[in-house]
Amino acid sequence: MGGAAAAAAVALLAATRRRPAAGPLAFLLPRAARAGLHEAAAPAAEEEKGRTRRRRRRRSSSSRLLGPDIPDTWDPPPRAAARPPPPSGAGVDYDSTATIINGKSVAEDIRFQIAEEVCQMKNAVGHVPGLAVVLVGDRRDSESYVRYKIKGCEEVGIKSLLAELPGNCTEDVVVDSVSRFNEDPSVHGILVQLPLPQHMDEERVLSAISLEKDVDGFHPLNVGDLALRSRKPLFVPCAAKACLELLLQSGIELMGKHVTVIGRSKVVGLPTSLLLQRHHATVSIIHAFTTNPEEITRQSDIVISAAGVANLVRGSWLKKGAVVIDVGTNPIEDPTSDYGYRLTGDVCFEEAVKVASAITPVPGGVGPVTIAMLLANTLDSAKLAYGLATESHEL
Repeated sequence: MGGAAAAAAVALLAATRRRPAAGPLAFLLPRAARAGLHEAAAPAAEEEKGRTRRRRRRRSSSSRLLGPDIPDTWDPPPRAAARPPPPSGAGVDYDSTATIINGKSVAEDIRFQIAEEVCQMKNAVGHVPGLAVVLVGDRRDSESYVRYKIKGCEEVGIKSLLAELPGNCTEDVVVDSVSRFNEDPSVHGILVQLPLPQHMDEERVLSAISLEKDVDGFHPLNVGDLALRSRKPLFVPCAAKACLELLLQSGIELMGKHVTVIGRSKVVGLPTSLLLQRHHATVSIIHAFTTNPEEITRQSDIVISAAGVANLVRGSWLKKGAVVIDVGTNPIEDPTSDYGYRLTGDVCFEEAVKVASAITPVPGGVGPVTIAMLLANTLDSAKLAYGLATESHEL
């Protein structure tokens, strides 16, 4: 009997060793058999733990967390600059007409105030603000924008300096030009006209501008301070300030409103969205990869478009009574124009004006106010340099 029992125990132990792990009845085995079972299961457990370690997720790299660096490339504007009209019954009411937000009038009032303060500064300290502009290349639109900015300086008494550089110059040449203006005490604002040629690193050039002279508001520290509500940037980007100025001057309520910003560039879209959040608006951002832009904008109380695509926003994109700020300035071929082209916005004005409650025209809307804000930033920079009090503006 003893030999038969021992043989049975050995057979049972051999059978359990062939199992990958202990089963729920392992506690019925004698202690010696259970010890042998654990010894047999140990290698399998180690092997399983090794597989588990290999399956653990790796921490994402910084580049992955920051996302792919893909430029926003919108559909090119149609050659005729007119997309097909919205389908009938698209919910568009063409019986009303929006109020036109007159940017020229707003800009004129701002320039008048700046001219008075420049005159007071000259009488007080014997100096006037100075704005230096760096223009690289011969882009027709950039030359036009620079011309308007210099003309604006002349109208309010601000001294302007222009550094014109060839498009094939090196990035170092542009940085050297910026550095010279940084060291010039008569220059209180430095502006590098964008875009720069493709072979140049815009971030490096813009970062070379002294923080105290970054009147365009593109310096990383100014943008960072704008993003943090507890901090105040020295300068806010001019187009973003212009959008907010037009809304505030028109008595448009921002707190709690749903605002959609179309475009996310560092020039307009990004700073505008940050500025709107300081006013406690609920902000949606649409970019070239957004799958349902029309649906999002149709839910918005305010639409600010800075995509750079002519007639992108149709009347069918807007809900009844929305406020529309059109930042786009897109040149369209026009043989009847003296310049061979005309400017049109991102918004199809003829359709939007019959749906919106208020809208900015192009030209004559955001553009003039943007230049006025550049002059205001330059004036504020000069006040800081000469120890004069600056007006505290609510962001």
